[in-house]
Amino acid sequence: MSVAAAVSDEIQRIGGGFMFSREAREFAASTGVDGFMGGYTRGRGGVLGDVDADVVSAAFGFFNPVTIRAAWEATASVPAAKGAEGYLGACQDFGRRKLAGFEQSERLAALLEAVVAAADSAGVALFAGWRAMPLAADAPGRVLQLIHALRELRGGLHLMAVRSAGLTPLQAVLVKGSPLNSGAQQALLFGWAEPFEEVGPELTRRWEQAEQITGELIDPAFAVLSAAEGAELVALVKACDEAVFARR
Repeated sequence: MSVAAAVSDEIQRIGGGFMFSREAREFAASTGVDGFMGGYTRGRGGVLGDVDADVVSAAFGFFNPVTIRAAWEATASVPAAKGAEGYLGACQDFGRRKLAGFEQSERLAALLEAVVAAADSAGVALFAGWRAMPLAADAPGRVLQLIHALRELRGGLHLMAVRSAGLTPLQAVLVKGSPLNSGAQQALLFGWAEPFEEVGPELTRRWEQAEQITGELIDPAFAVLSAAEGAELVALVKACDEAVFARR
C-alpha cells in the first residue's frame, strides 16, 4: 500500500472533523447565516476569491450547484478573503485544541509540509488556494492546516478521476456515500433531489477505476519522502487521528 493510501482515511476523517467542529460552527455563525452550508461554502471556497458561485461549484464538484449558489450568495456580505481567513483560523484553532498534548506535532507538521510543497497543483484550485494561505506559527495549528490542504488535494484529484472514469459527481456520491451515510443520504445532504438512479455494477466499476486513478495522481506528492519518512508519516498521522478523536 502506498503512503498516500495508508493515510487517506485518517486525513479525510481529521479534515472532516474540523468542518463539523465547534470552531467551524463559530465561524459559520459569524457570517450571519444560520446552518452549516453558508459558513462551509464561504469559508472553504473563500480562497477562490470574490467569484461567481459557478466557479465555487466547479471547484467543490460533488454538490448540487443550486445549493452552492444559495449558500455563496447568502454569505456575500463576507468578502471571500475574510471568509478564507476566518475558516483558516477555525481550522488552526481546532488543531490547537485537539493536539495540545500531541508531542509529535512538530515532526508531523514538517513531513506534511514537505508533501504539500511537492504536490502539483494543476487542476486542483482549492488545494492551490489553501496551500497559498500563511502557515500557522505553532505546530498543532500547522498540522491541521496542512491536513486540510492535503484533503483538498485528494478531493480535487478525485473529482478529475471521477470525470475521467465516465461518472458524474452525483453518481460518485451515490456509489461512495460516506462513513455515516448511504449514497442516497449523502446526495441529499449535498443538495441533490430524489429520485436517484440505482447503483449497479457498472457504476461501481467506474468508481473503483476513479479510485485507482486518484491514487496514481496523488502518489507523486508523497514521493518526496524517503521510505523511512513515509513510514514515519503513516505512524504519526494515525497517532494524530487517535489524538484528535480521543474523548475529552
